[in-house]
Amino acid sequence: MSPSPYPGTDLTSANTLGLPCTAEHFAAPASLAELQAALAEARARDWPLTLLGGGSNLILPERLPGLVIRPAMATWWLEEGENDRVRVHVEAGVVWHELVMALARRGLWGTENLALIPGHCGAAPIQNIGAYGVELCEVLEALQVVDLADGREAWMTPQECAFGYRDSIFKGRLAGRVVITRLVLCLSRTARPRLAYGDLAGRVGKAPTPLAVAEAVCAIRRDKLPDPAVLGNAGSFFKNPVVEAGLAERLLLEHPGMPHFPQLDGRVKLAAGWLIDRCGLKGLREGHFGVHERQALVLVHFGGGSAAELLGFAARVASRVQERFGVTLEREPRLAGER
Repeated sequence: MSPSPYPGTDLTSANTLGLPCTAEHFAAPASLAELQAALAEARARDWPLTLLGGGSNLILPERLPGLVIRPAMATWWLEEGENDRVRVHVEAGVVWHELVMALARRGLWGTENLALIPGHCGAAPIQNIGAYGVELCEVLEALQVVDLADGREAWMTPQECAFGYRDSIFKGRLAGRVVITRLVLCLSRTARPRLAYGDLAGRVGKAPTPLAVAEAVCAIRRDKLPDPAVLGNAGSFFKNPVVEAGLAERLLLEHPGMPHFPQLDGRVKLAAGWLIDRCGLKGLREGHFGVHERQALVLVHFGGGSAAELLGFAARVASRVQERFGVTLEREPRLAGER
């Protein structure tokens, strides 16, 4: 067989944790045809496949065998809908935060609470990104996928995506089977601010614009979260655990000020950052990794570490929470190559 048309590349700068990683082969298709050609090449050579977006919710090992594909299709456009509705067609390689700010500047409501979430649009549905009381599934109308096995295109509805809290079918049955290539979002020109989270309402006034809300969200996030360009991190490292009501009641008797959020199914969501903080772990550093000094939900990389070291550190943090509260913490960023 002829030499590979896809040379390897260093991916250290392609993940916000800043973990050292080399891809054996790498492709950044800028069109659907280029993506399908790369997939065909991988099938012909029997290469394992890894999909990479903005690298913001990802843990990379030191080496990724086979072909790493990072979709580079990066255009978006608007389509006027009925009444006040506007459809936004977005390709996978568009940077999510840049899209949110552009839509907010156009006066479109729906994504402003999701400002400053890092990553590319193609990865957003995988964990059903959410912040400040809003989740992606609330504005998603449809998405396009390409089957990794045969290159065929298909469209999916939100119902078919099986969205949940930081979850979707792309973490389950379709994990490693499709690549998301386009989103269709449905936004509104009518003011629909969602300001119940934290002090968001107090930051934007009585008649906010989408841009004012987005900028307030950015300010709050910058106050609490480290900039990955300065200190490597993957944002929230653990999901907020959802526990049975009985356990939540017992914990509230011991800790009356514990943040808790009743769910529709009767269970209760707890704040993972609060649990970690109450274990005295905020600001803890072990080797090349630590718990951020201002936000205990964020694990940070000081440089020079590896994925194995990070996972060991995270396991020790989760173990401390389990020992004190009887609550299991689940990792949010996925490990590349993990099946």
